[in-house]
Amino acid sequence: MTLLEAIILGIVQGLTEFLPISSSGHLVIGEFLLKVKFDDISFEVFLHFGTFFSVVVVFRRKIWLMAEAVWLKIRSVLTGESAKAGSEDLHLVGMIAVGSVPAGLAGLFLKSHVEASFSSALLVSIMMLFTGATLFVTRFFKGRRMRLRWGDALLVGLSQALAMLPGVSRSGLTISTAIFARVDRSRAAEFSFLLSLPAILGASLVELREVSGYANPGGDLAGYLVGAATAFGVGYLAVKFLLNVIRKGKFQYFAYYCFAVGLLFLIISR
Repeated sequence: MTLLEAIILGIVQGLTEFLPISSSGHLVIGEFLLKVKFDDISFEVFLHFGTFFSVVVVFRRKIWLMAEAVWLKIRSVLTGESAKAGSEDLHLVGMIAVGSVPAGLAGLFLKSHVEASFSSALLVSIMMLFTGATLFVTRFFKGRRMRLRWGDALLVGLSQALAMLPGVSRSGLTISTAIFARVDRSRAAEFSFLLSLPAILGASLVELREVSGYANPGGDLAGYLVGAATAFGVGYLAVKFLLNVIRKGKFQYFAYYCFAVGLLFLIISR
């Protein structure tokens, strides 16, 4: 793998991990077009760590407030004092915990089936079209609720589990699900990105443990690091861009891109 190929795949990962156009589908397409095939998924792990830290940087203040709220709650339990602040942030932590359960269970029990699906170009194309249809339908829903309910978190979590399939956009499906539940669009996007953190970190750590015994980047280590750094920088810009698009009410416009790519890949992969 050349440095140019690592940069290209890093750009693809950074853009598509958070823009609602499916990172897994585009990585399959990118590897197909570049004729790059890895014996293990260690490079993808590096890319995912890059995008993980891009979300951390964008939402660093909110993450700090949630961590502070958890600490205040723990201290109040230990000391018997009442927590003075952070009830909304603590509620959000609970929502993230609930929403993370479906993807965690799917990763444990359906991992082999999900990995097998990555070899199907037809499935990637169909799921890209499904993602496009989901995004398009959001135009008919208006959300005003700022506070998520337990049921909302569970539904969004189920969507995140479904997004393990290649071609399904994690951000697209989770944000859309929250919008369908009448959650405010900006709040839906924030929850989707924060919910991605345990999912990305957990999946990356599991895969890293599995490949650590036999993954041998060797001379490709520079490419791995360049790819991760590229994914981080592009991912940061992609998150900021998508938040701005959602605030302007143009989220559904990504549907047309998914339709085009899904149909195009369906044609060229046959």
